[in-house]
Amino acid sequence: MFVSFFESAKYVGHLYPIALMRIFLGYYFLSSALIRLSGNFLTQPKLAAMIMDNLPQRNLPGWYANFLQYVVVPDWRIFAYFITYCEFIIGICFLIGLFVRPASLLGILLTLNFIYIGGPNLTVLEQTYLALFVVMFWVGAGRCFGLDYYFYKRQRGLWW
Repeated sequence: MFVSFFESAKYVGHLYPIALMRIFLGYYFLSSALIRLSGNFLTQPKLAAMIMDNLPQRNLPGWYANFLQYVVVPDWRIFAYFITYCEFIIGICFLIGLFVRPASLLGILLTLNFIYIGGPNLTVLEQTYLALFVVMFWVGAGRCFGLDYYFYKRQRGLWW
């Protein structure tokens, strides 16, 4: 497995810049999840407050606004844990380069929700993350300096 890790630089070395972006995003999401775990995001209703503050200002589809208002806000703790652990999973997967494509799909879904419920100042940053997640999924960024190359050599498929 370790030989495959170093072999990946030889055969898919053209993915160096994308591998560096993957590692940066992994570090960013892992540190964000650790800040949420150590802070009061899981114990205080910050998610519910953010949704209720931004919901009247956003032009959301009716079904999604109802979902946020009647499902997410009352059960904010479950969704706060879900967001935190999704960020943790994305960070770990991106750092070690394993299951990058499924983690990218998870990141796309998470970022789309952040774009909808976030304020106007977060939208440009979240749109950038959305574009980076699409690139990570499309290219399969775990094949360069990641463990996905080991599985890609043995069984080619959509997830590697």
